[in-house]
Amino acid sequence: MRIALALAVTLLTFALLMMLIRIRMRQHKDLVNRMEYFSGTAVRLRQQELRGVRTAAAAKDKFREFVRRAGLFVQRLQHRGNRMDFKMQQADWPLLGSEFEVMLAIFGAICAVIALAATLEPLMALLAFAGGVLAGLLFLNIYIKRRQKAFTTQLGDMLTMVANALRAGFSFMQAFELIAREMDAPIGREVQKVVNEVNIGVDLETALDNMQKRVNSPDFELVVTAVLIQRQVGGNLAQILDTISETISERIRMRREVLTLTAQGRASGMVLAVLPIAVGGILTFVSPSYLQPLFTEPMGRMAIVCAIILEIIGYLVIQRIVDIKV
Repeated sequence: MRIALALAVTLLTFALLMMLIRIRMRQHKDLVNRMEYFSGTAVRLRQQELRGVRTAAAAKDKFREFVRRAGLFVQRLQHRGNRMDFKMQQADWPLLGSEFEVMLAIFGAICAVIALAATLEPLMALLAFAGGVLAGLLFLNIYIKRRQKAFTTQLGDMLTMVANALRAGFSFMQAFELIAREMDAPIGREVQKVVNEVNIGVDLETALDNMQKRVNSPDFELVVTAVLIQRQVGGNLAQILDTISETISERIRMRREVLTLTAQGRASGMVLAVLPIAVGGILTFVSPSYLQPLFTEPMGRMAIVCAIILEIIGYLVIQRIVDIKV
């Protein structure tokens, strides 16, 4: 319970800090606008605002330079390739894996300092540091999953545009350049990477395979296979892409139906996972001595460990039941 309380205090303090910063910046901006409106010294105020922007930009540049240098140092310490580099490519973030690791360490250190100031216990600070790092990794994975989901949603429109471009007389690479110009991220960005790789001498098969590894989409893997087979044996690629587009649209529709039908099961899993924690928190505030034996007695600690393990197992089992592959 103390660990959960320390993490809650850390997150709450961070949220309040960000809120205060935003309120302060908004008040400063409103004050500058009012002074400019009533005083008539618009030129001087614009110059002050420009200096403030330049100062903020200089601070950002210094932070980026620090992260870059620290990332290079971490990269020299790593003898093998950094797996986080591939994660940055999947997220389409302009960072090296070592630079992201440095930022994780900085965020974890901030969480540790806040927890230490709130609890005055080094163990809580260490746990807060680990929690900050894990929160950063969790955010990265969630961002990648959402980006891949958005890619799959755009894939049908992309295939339709490519098929129409091929019928209009475009080559396959010209159709990809059209997609890179006309479609939004993430699919426009990924197609642009393929075009760039082909322009520097990478063969199309390798470029498409690299794109498939980044987006990790079974639907796009079907597209890559169809394109490579057509380039070897020939055929009407536009018609093939139209058929694949219809198949992908039908699979997306079926996925949405499955999500609708399994919504109750997924909600039940979340409720069963959160309910014991919520009840324990309420009982702690209502009657602090009621749950005290769970933390002071050896049998109570064993009961907590067993309950956590059973909670995790139950949640995973429910998620496995409702996770229907389409």
